[in-house]
This record gives sequence, structure tokens and C-alpha cells, in this order.
Amino acid sequence: MRKAALILFGFFFATASAPAWARQPVVVELFTSQGCSDCVKSGDVLEALPAKPPVLTLTFGVDIWNYLGWSDTFAKPDFTARQRDYMARLGLREVYTPQVVIDGRSETAAVSVDQIEPLVEQAARDQGDGPRVRFRKSRVLVGPGRAPKGGAEVWLIRYEPDDIKVLVKSGENRGKSLVEHHVVRDLVKLGSWSGRERTFDLPPESGGLSTAVLVQGAHGGHILAVGAR
Repeated sequence: MRKAALILFGFFFATASAPAWARQPVVVELFTSQGCSDCVKSGDVLEALPAKPPVLTLTFGVDIWNYLGWSDTFAKPDFTARQRDYMARLGLREVYTPQVVIDGRSETAAVSVDQIEPLVEQAARDQGDGPRVRFRKSRVLVGPGRAPKGGAEVWLIRYEPDDIKVLVKSGENRGKSLVEHHVVRDLVKLGSWSGRERTFDLPPESGGLSTAVLVQGAHGGHILAVGAR
């Protein structure tokens, strides 16, 4: 498991264009790198998660291992910064891959479904009443609710709805093919939320990407609400 000194409780409001979750999904964020030998099977681990409780899996490529001879084709500095926020919030000494963060509440290595599933189940039990998230054409409305201490942030995530297969051509994973799920392409902070209803403009959609909006405690806090379409 690679390590380095570097370093979304709520209610899901379903709309006609949103996935038909009966309850808010638990958000499972995978931080991975195509250049990390321990990450080759991390996508398979995500894919093997049970359907209950419902989960929204998101894959963030990070750039911390690009120096090993292969630059992750999906990595962005903003994704690495997000992982660093979690590192600080969860009291870790360093970042590592493959790592999963569950609803901003807990984390573990993405090497076994058996390690992740209990954390997903606990996160589902810990969810409370968060704000409703509703899409209105090119806008998203976050309803009123109780904001955490320090306020919350509203994040737009655009991700690939289908699996992507990547052939690594150099570095320690040379010649290996990795299958990645729900690869995040864009991460945009729309603004802050302090408990009052607020509407945010969404940038234009492109490339057939799926959209998720997370209401989350500031600087890598708990995920309070999820909206998707």
C-alpha cells in the first residue's frame, strides 16, 4: 500500500432525472493512481460492494505517484488536494493509495470489500436529516437545514457513468490494464451553505458525464446531502 508525506447524514431528494435511490446513498470515494502497483485491483473492489445500503462510488485519480514513471491520465491537483483535506480531517499522518473515504466519516485501504462494507453500513446508520438537493435545469437548489459548525461547502462532481479500461505503458504497472469505475473528471466548489436555502448555477454539461452535487462539512467534513442526475 503506497504512502507519501503529501498531503459527502442527509436526505437525497429524487427527481425524475435522478437515480431511483430509496434513500440517500453513502458516498464512497476512491483515491487511486494508475502508477501504483497496489491500485491495480482497487476498481474491482468498488465494483464488488453490495447494493445495500445504496452507494455512490467515485474514483479520483491523484498525482502523488506520477514520478514513478507513469502519469495518471485522470489525475488533477484538485483531487489530490481533496485527499489531503481528508487526511487532515481524519487525523492521518500521510496520504496513501488505494484509499477509500466513506461519507467523509471514515477511511480504509481499498484492498478488500470486507474492510469497506462495515464502514458503509455504519455511515448509513449515522446519516441524519440534511437539506434537500433539487435540480432545476441549469441550477441546483440546496434547501434549508442544520449546518455543521464551521459551515458547509457545495461541490459539483462530473464523472464518467461507464467503466474505463486503461492500459499502463510504463512504470511499475507497465503492460497491465486497469478498469476504473465512475472516474471523476471535474470537481468544482459551487459555494458555501450555512443552513438557509440557496440556489447555485451549474456550468454547462458536456461529454455525456453524470452529475452529482455534494453538501459537505467544510474542509473534508461529513457529507450532509447528495443530489445526482
